[in-house]
Amino acid sequence: MGNFRSGMTDIIRWGILGPGKIAHSFAKDLRLVDDGMLTAVASRNHDRARAFAAEYGAEHTYGSYTELLESDKVDVVYIATPHTGHKQWALTALEHGKPVLCEKPLGVNLAEVQEIINAARDNKVFLMEALWSRFNPSIKKSKEWVDSGKIGKVGYLHADFAFYGLDRDEGGRLLNPDLAGGTILDIGIYPIFLAYLVLGKPDKILASSHFHKTGAEVQTAMIFDYPNAQALLYSGLSGRSEMRAEISGDRGSIWLDSRWHEAQGLSLVIDGEEERHELPTKGKGYTYEIAEVHRCLRQGELQSDLWSHQNSLDLISLMDEVRRQAGVVFPFE
Repeated sequence: MGNFRSGMTDIIRWGILGPGKIAHSFAKDLRLVDDGMLTAVASRNHDRARAFAAEYGAEHTYGSYTELLESDKVDVVYIATPHTGHKQWALTALEHGKPVLCEKPLGVNLAEVQEIINAARDNKVFLMEALWSRFNPSIKKSKEWVDSGKIGKVGYLHADFAFYGLDRDEGGRLLNPDLAGGTILDIGIYPIFLAYLVLGKPDKILASSHFHKTGAEVQTAMIFDYPNAQALLYSGLSGRSEMRAEISGDRGSIWLDSRWHEAQGLSLVIDGEEERHELPTKGKGYTYEIAEVHRCLRQGELQSDLWSHQNSLDLISLMDEVRRQAGVVFPFE
């Protein structure tokens, strides 16, 4: 990896592993970040890699992930494979000395995440879980407000993430237990993340799930219980929800706009008075996590202090406990 600190004008060259739907969103936003470019794409289907590369102007394509990880044309890799591939390819990348931004969840359980983080530490290579919502301007603002006591002591948080997905292909990522399908790791991670960001780790978790005929979990209700607060969280594929998030304290409330995980604004309500803040994202909003990776690489940091290795360990341990409470086990575990 080049030493970015010496040449601050260097363009950081990205490689993408797994050109699926989320990789398209990422590649579009990478175009909006001045000091980075997509230079390489790898897929097990080389034609898919070529088509993706042609769409986003990437110079190099590979028909295997390993080839990309061995390439000297790439400074940092974005791993966008299904969840079940994250561990293998993050480990391989780190062993090749390639900095990694890995799509969330970093691994499917605590053991996997610990193994990946250990590899990053052992190889002294940058690693971050791509929890893009952590870098969303509205979510950052709500965290600042909470931390500064603007709404007083937080007693209640509500966040959900739901859409109708029961008509999806049963072999696809979402409904296939062999691919760690279901809602918890895919979309439940967002409400769980928000509760953790605002209130930390709960003393107790209650969770209940419903299952699809494939065996995949398709809706999960959660209560995170704290000494003086409760968070009501939900993820589901059996219907839509408004997806506004509420953080309420003894002095006021914060409302994150609908589709709160990618919010374009938020409201502060104190004594019935609403104060609006419009914070439109640049692109879809992946630009902010990309900029954070660039900052870390240029400063020689091995993890982000906004979403650290410990944060990733905490988050997966919460998801493990939700799954344990709700009886969600993947066939390969």
